[in-house]
Amino acid sequence: MLQTTKDESIAITNLGQHNHNSGPDFFNAQLSIANQLWAGNVEIHIKSSDWYVHNHEVDKAYDNVILHVVWEHDTEIFRKDNSEIPTLELKHYVDKSLLHKYQKLMQSKSWINCESDFNGVDDFLLNNWLERLYIERLEEKSKTIQHLLESSNNDWETVLFKMLLKNFGLKVNGDPFLSLANSFDFSIIRKLQKDVLNLEALFFGQSGLLEESTIEDIYFLDLKQRYGFLKRKFELDNNGVLPLQFFRLRPPNFPTIRLSQFANLYSSEPNLFSKVMDLNTRQEFYNFLDIGVTQFWMTHYTFAKSSKPYKKGITKSFIDLLIINTIIPLKFSYAKAQGKSIEDTIFQLLKDIKMENNSIVSKFLDLKTIEKNSLNSQALLQLKHQYCDKNKCLQCAIGNSFIVKIK
Repeated sequence: MLQTTKDESIAITNLGQHNHNSGPDFFNAQLSIANQLWAGNVEIHIKSSDWYVHNHEVDKAYDNVILHVVWEHDTEIFRKDNSEIPTLELKHYVDKSLLHKYQKLMQSKSWINCESDFNGVDDFLLNNWLERLYIERLEEKSKTIQHLLESSNNDWETVLFKMLLKNFGLKVNGDPFLSLANSFDFSIIRKLQKDVLNLEALFFGQSGLLEESTIEDIYFLDLKQRYGFLKRKFELDNNGVLPLQFFRLRPPNFPTIRLSQFANLYSSEPNLFSKVMDLNTRQEFYNFLDIGVTQFWMTHYTFAKSSKPYKKGITKSFIDLLIINTIIPLKFSYAKAQGKSIEDTIFQLLKDIKMENNSIVSKFLDLKTIEKNSLNSQALLQLKHQYCDKNKCLQCAIGNSFIVKIK
């Protein structure tokens, strides 16, 4: 049983709300102290004297603190009316051996704190934790989707358009492509999508790719004329569109190619969101996204220079990235909005896709054999960024297991 430093019993009825801003650490907690029910705030410090170090005694925000939780109690704390604030001292409740194990883990100078022990983690524990981490990652992405929904009057088609266009740009042109998507209302896409050339004119024009004055190609001049008409009709403004990048990109990833593919995709399917929500397997997405470029781009990578004829279709590896970064987060968020659970479908789809190749995933694979699929690679990214890098070993199932095992 928990007791205050005055040997009064403490029973927690409600933890309250964790405060991440200024003020007490927990708001609106409910506690029973010496059989008396209290409602108020809780403050946490290493030492009791930190109360005065932080000048809480003169801060009105701390007037309603009902319990002071500290590691070490070194002085009494009083309210303005001179009544003493009950104190819970934790050091007598924590096993010293566990504290030693935690300190040993946190003193590691390795890539991750448990690097030397990671190979010994139980496979069942690891696999279950990775699945939980991936769902956690999806929950974080769903917050971004919710913001996009709120800014688009809950239009899922608009959200898909913006997320899909951003991810067509990959890392290099992701932000410029998103700024392009934000530069006009999606209703314009609905009006133009029956004509792929109008879509290309819109995308290339808003991106600033039609401003060259020395190109005399018929296709270029046609797009330029179309864009001029569209700009006047829809009062388009591209001042906020970020410059596109070509430098250090492989030609198949040039923004010109990606924008032509994107225009072809939207001209081929009037209700893209519904279609995407209906597809569930990797092969179904491969078949549906078997999209190429328009005729001009089969022999070009830029407007100025021709190249050998090549279809320039969307590759399977690129589709995998779209599934991971756009389609699955949207399917998860849409199901969540409808009160449905599709975790099993998502897990199966991800396990059918190859593991992503990056330095973080490679490092984990050097430490332990892990099944190579995209669910695990996404979960490992979440593990590294949200737990290992932040030393949140106590919130990590793997870290907790090592603290119990460390001798």
